[in-house]
Amino acid sequence: MERKERTRRAILDAALELCERQPLAALSLRQVAKQVGIVPTAFYRHFESIDELGLALVDESFTSLRDLLRSARTFDSPPASDRALFLAVVDNSVKALVTHVPKADRHFRFIARERLAGPAPVRAAVRHQLELIERELATDIARVPGAGGWSGEDLLILANLLVNAMLSHAEEIALAGGREDVVRRIEGVARRQLHIVLIGALSWDSSR
Repeated sequence: MERKERTRRAILDAALELCERQPLAALSLRQVAKQVGIVPTAFYRHFESIDELGLALVDESFTSLRDLLRSARTFDSPPASDRALFLAVVDNSVKALVTHVPKADRHFRFIARERLAGPAPVRAAVRHQLELIERELATDIARVPGAGGWSGEDLLILANLLVNAMLSHAEEIALAGGREDVVRRIEGVARRQLHIVLIGALSWDSSR
């Protein structure tokens, strides 16, 4: 079992490396098998197709990110005001991105390429993962006292704005090549952008 897991991990890593140079749709299982050093038929012991391999990469890319962003919205002692709470959530979320994305930069470059131009099942999987994050975020925002005047639809619109902004910044960090000055600039822009959106949202009333 341990050997099988090592081979599966090697296949995932090989796909990420190959996808740095070509899209997933152009990737063949023979290329992946050659990169790993296994016969092509051995690929099928782990994945039924290249699309299934892509789905595994999508799941791997988002699972830890969702956990990090969920943790960023958890406080032992929540800030006293809605404004302070939103600002703290933004700061924690941006810190989570800056910490996590460089460690998984190939995954996020993969998502950046494939979420718009990848095979249909992969694009659908990325949309599904983003929708999960948006729904979780909308649910958490709804618990904030100041969000009492927002409709469910408006909560989802706000969550969509925030998640798309964070994903865009995550992709920028992944493309920064580890340059500290670039990452810090992205971090500053992300924090200001999200502050503006959330502080503006506090004055919103869905009934107007």
